[in-house]
Amino acid sequence: MDILQAIALAVLQGLTEFLPISSSAHLILLPVIVGWEDQGLAFDVAVHVGTLTAVVFYYRKDLAVIITAWFGSLVGKGFNDEAKLAWYVGLGTISVGLVGISLSDAMQESLRSPLVIAAATILFALLLWWAEKRAKEQRVTVTFLDAVMVGLFQAIALIPGASRSGITITAGLLLGLKREYAAKFSFLLSIPVIALAGSLKVLELYQSDVAVIWSFMFIGATVSAIVAYLTIAWFLKLLDKVGMMPFVWYRLVLGVVLIGVFSGQA
Repeated sequence: MDILQAIALAVLQGLTEFLPISSSAHLILLPVIVGWEDQGLAFDVAVHVGTLTAVVFYYRKDLAVIITAWFGSLVGKGFNDEAKLAWYVGLGTISVGLVGISLSDAMQESLRSPLVIAAATILFALLLWWAEKRAKEQRVTVTFLDAVMVGLFQAIALIPGASRSGITITAGLLLGLKREYAAKFSFLLSIPVIALAGSLKVLELYQSDVAVIWSFMFIGATVSAIVAYLTIAWFLKLLDKVGMMPFVWYRLVLGVVLIGVFSGQA
């Protein structure tokens, strides 16, 4: 890996982690197009740290209120909306954790097939399209049922190409949440998910004897954090103006490109 590859992949990770366009589809396509070797586990850890830092910093004020309310609920101070939201974020994380643990290495590897990613990119783009068209956008609060359903949808995102943000926003729209709030809940859900995924990668890195190039780790974490923060801010402002359809069309085109690039290798 050289510095250009490190910056390009960090920008791509930061840009696609929170947009409903599938980071996995982009991260598998770019190295193939330009002929890069795999970036390695250590760099994956770095960009995960970057995107986690971005979403935590963006929602730092909300998180302070939510966490304070959650602790208050533990000591008998009642369950206000912020405390409930904290519990619902935890509830929505359970299913993806259970499914992730149950998947064998062989199953995970088979799901990383480029054609599987292409199919998922297209299929879940169509589902997002349907959700956008029938969205009622009536609510800005999450219920227990919302948390369960969005959490179940989030587990589907373990299929590369589904897009974690895309599938959770889809679920939120289908349940009647406003676009901006569906996106906010999706991003809050990403915090424990990215933290868990990053922790597993750190453990895997610790157990391996992979050499770590710290300069590239710093570049990856910093660039992905900055790009992810700007992407979250831009996306939330854009949603009310253009909705989800530009991302649907982009995903459909991307899926077709992936099929075109990889169909001869199947």
